[in-house]
Amino acid sequence: MRPAASPSGQPRRRPDLSLTLPPRKVDASDFIPVPRDDELAPAADPATGPPPEELERVRQLGGWVGGTVWMVRHRTTGRAYALKVLDEKHDHAVRRQLAREVAVLRTVEHPAVVRCHGMYERDGGELQILLEFMDGGSLHGHHIPDEHSLSHVARQVLSGIAYLHRRHIVHRGIRPFSLLIDAGGRVKMADFGIGRILNQTVDLSSSLVSTIAYMSPERINNDLNHGAYEGYAGDIWSFGLSILELHLGRFSFGENFYKQGDWAALMCAICYLDPPEPLSTASAEFRDFIRCCLQKNPARRPTATRLMQHPFISGLQPQQRLAVFLDPSAPSDATEAAGDGEKRFTELTSGSLAHFQKGHIKVEEK
Repeated sequence: MRPAASPSGQPRRRPDLSLTLPPRKVDASDFIPVPRDDELAPAADPATGPPPEELERVRQLGGWVGGTVWMVRHRTTGRAYALKVLDEKHDHAVRRQLAREVAVLRTVEHPAVVRCHGMYERDGGELQILLEFMDGGSLHGHHIPDEHSLSHVARQVLSGIAYLHRRHIVHRGIRPFSLLIDAGGRVKMADFGIGRILNQTVDLSSSLVSTIAYMSPERINNDLNHGAYEGYAGDIWSFGLSILELHLGRFSFGENFYKQGDWAALMCAICYLDPPEPLSTASAEFRDFIRCCLQKNPARRPTATRLMQHPFISGLQPQQRLAVFLDPSAPSDATEAAGDGEKRFTELTSGSLAHFQKGHIKVEEK
């Protein structure tokens, strides 16, 4: 059938109702970094873990759709490790990805990054990944209202992020679940690389919390940044959202998203609503620190190295421990020390904050 003619006598053009997908800009962080040959050499002790037959399972630490995590102990030395046990459903391609990622992670050595000691493949196809054990567990569900203690946490995580970014490694999964702490107040990042691969293989509904709730707006909707996603800036957003959650004691965008499971509404909130903010009682330094991390425009988010110079981070004593946070029954002198730290924090001059803001603007203009 010929198309109907228009009043001018010309054939009418049928409107194109097809929807085309926007072009996707390939980001270097999409690819798993391939280590150099010299980096694939066996790591020196104590990086190399003991043989799996010398490990004794003590107790289960957690689990997810794809496997479980166990506390294990080396029978000879008594040293504790965390053993991530993956089920046999992963195909050969995923196994190769995991092996390559573990090879890279074994070269990562930083005080704020959980050490990876190696990967074993057992009979029946079961994969096991041996990791450093953190006896304090994750920071998920914790509330850290004291800004001095929160700065101590943020400083450690930022130093780890800066280290990874210098090595061209993007975490892509920063959230309170992936921030682990030990009894000494040391905070370390876990679940990068390996977690990203496993999230691609599990059912979507089971991984929404970890893959969407802490995503940056431009990662959820690439129309917001002209189709470009830059992984380093995405890590800063996830980091800022995690620190804010520890400050609030709840998910930054509201608990209703978790209770109702309305992930579409959550994605809209992340992309189109104003970023969440600290409590009105928070200091100007902390409020500005979170504002810097949660810039909707990724180009305006400072780098991890730059954030280390922010007054919220640089204005506090680095040796401060989380005594009050870790042990509520700590002696009164520890409580008083935390109070003194908060007093010193509030006495920081506004000039130092203005200096950081001015310096950051200069960086953006270059």
